[in-house]
Amino acid sequence: MSDIFYFCRQGVESIMDDEVTKRFSAEELESWNLLTRSNYNFQHISLRLTVLWGLGVVIRYGFLLPLRVTLAFTGVGLLVVLTSIIGFLPNGRMKNFLSEQVHLMCYRICVRALTAIITYHDSENKPKNGGICVANHTSPIDVIILASDGCYAMVGQIHGGLMGVIQKSMVKACPHIWFERSEVKDRHLVAKRLSDHVEDKTKLPILIFPEGTCINNTSVMMFKKGSFEIGSTVYPVAIKYDPRFGDAFWNSSQFGMVNYLLRMMSSWAIVCSVWYLPPMTREEGEDAVQFANRVKAAIARQGGLVDLLWDGGLKRGKVKDTFKEEQQKLYSKMLVGTQEDRSRS
Repeated sequence: MSDIFYFCRQGVESIMDDEVTKRFSAEELESWNLLTRSNYNFQHISLRLTVLWGLGVVIRYGFLLPLRVTLAFTGVGLLVVLTSIIGFLPNGRMKNFLSEQVHLMCYRICVRALTAIITYHDSENKPKNGGICVANHTSPIDVIILASDGCYAMVGQIHGGLMGVIQKSMVKACPHIWFERSEVKDRHLVAKRLSDHVEDKTKLPILIFPEGTCINNTSVMMFKKGSFEIGSTVYPVAIKYDPRFGDAFWNSSQFGMVNYLLRMMSSWAIVCSVWYLPPMTREEGEDAVQFANRVKAAIARQGGLVDLLWDGGLKRGKVKDTFKEEQQKLYSKMLVGTQEDRSRS
């Protein structure tokens, strides 16, 4: 009976307070920040508070949003036009210099479009050429937050539409790494492209988000081991957002990209802190999984985040059989231990 009650209690606890699935929805706030989206059960509390909320709506949507949208279009437009022009220049130091300046300028304009207030810590540990920068992932704007303080080579899948136009123009000026849809699942090809890039010390550091999906900035979930198998120096970065002024988390199953960006631009501000951690290398006898977990633990510790071993892929996929087998092994050990105790008595 004790075995049954133990697993019943575990099941009820998982239903009441699941430490995994709640990481895929917006973080709960202790107090209302006058954004309707952070208080879906809004009720009339007082006339004064209602008036303040109404004034906030007028300011955010009537003044801030049009200004921010204008800045966003300006930043993206300049990025596409200027990188396309730089792409016609011959490869060399001048092209690299102009490319870095254009990228920094355009990303900083886009940061202004979000009214992002960013505090960078320990800049002496900023990623260097020939390395890999890994960070926890909350939102697509993580890229803008980091790239406004330094240039990186991006890694990602080739898209269509406006995103595809931006990717094609960027790669003309800087050696970003874009993959076709059919190539993404080829681990050996991906590893080869990344390895070739980091071996060239003249190329920018690669920016990678090993979680593979957006988490609500309360925890860090399992890092995919691929980027830790290359053997290059890894530069960990911890990003922590302040949800009181605006929730940066992108719930992609609920909001499209355009809808999400409009929500960001209609928030009060995006306030965050970025910590550059000391570079880390793979130790002797350490495999890629152990190295990834060590880097993840360092990021979680610095950012004040919960370090979880669960795969962020559970956001859309089913629980892997390996996780089920671990629970079955735990149960079998309990049964064996119970039988041994009974035989001794």
